[in-house]
Amino acid sequence: MKFSINPKYKEYQEKLLDIESLFGLSRDIVYEKRNSIKNITIEGSSWNVKSFAIPKLLNKIIYSFLRQSKAKRSFLYSIKIAKFVPEPLGFVEFYRWGFLHKSYFVSKNFEYDFTIREVLFDETTPQKRLLLEEFARFSYALHQEDIEHLDYSPGNILIKKEKSEYIFKIVDINRMKFRVLDIKERAKNFARVWLRDEDLEIIIEEYCRVSKYEYNEMLPLTLHYSQKHKDRANFKKSLKERVR
Repeated sequence: MKFSINPKYKEYQEKLLDIESLFGLSRDIVYEKRNSIKNITIEGSSWNVKSFAIPKLLNKIIYSFLRQSKAKRSFLYSIKIAKFVPEPLGFVEFYRWGFLHKSYFVSKNFEYDFTIREVLFDETTPQKRLLLEEFARFSYALHQEDIEHLDYSPGNILIKKEKSEYIFKIVDINRMKFRVLDIKERAKNFARVWLRDEDLEIIIEEYCRVSKYEYNEMLPLTLHYSQKHKDRANFKKSLKERVR
């Protein structure tokens, strides 16, 4: 077993090390596919536990000897970019015959009201323009901290309303890059959000308002990368349908 815990919650270490049992007993399922997410309660507080799928043989070797596991990366990245993510508790890795078997990442349950998906695809969303502008400012703040979320997609951008304020958090962060982003890389980072052109115009207008970038330069780039991503995804989908 390998683990690390947020020093702020070191008194929860015993619970963290018992995470496999706590996860198995929980019936509060948030998400269940290849990876699974459940809620558990520790000392009256609600926590999300992400259980990563048991890696295949090649990935067992990679994650055991060559690269950090997804659980470990999720924890380390959460510590690194704390203000943008739900608060982390820790991660635990279980090994079998010297190879990574099961791994868990635990973070505080962020009780969000909706994701950016609802804002983008529900025309009846109240204050839609304001939310798009807030999203632009949140994205700019990420980029200014040299953060490139490689899975910056609608379901991974959570939003909570507190009084008159909207709070954004990102999740599923085991795929990240940390580097100074130029205008092309910033524009490309919006591609996976699957934005309509009219929504993208609002977002980029606000992004440029708070930054040094020119709207007439950044918008065509962002539209190009957005359409390129959609074309690629639609091609893959049609290809799968043809081979069925």
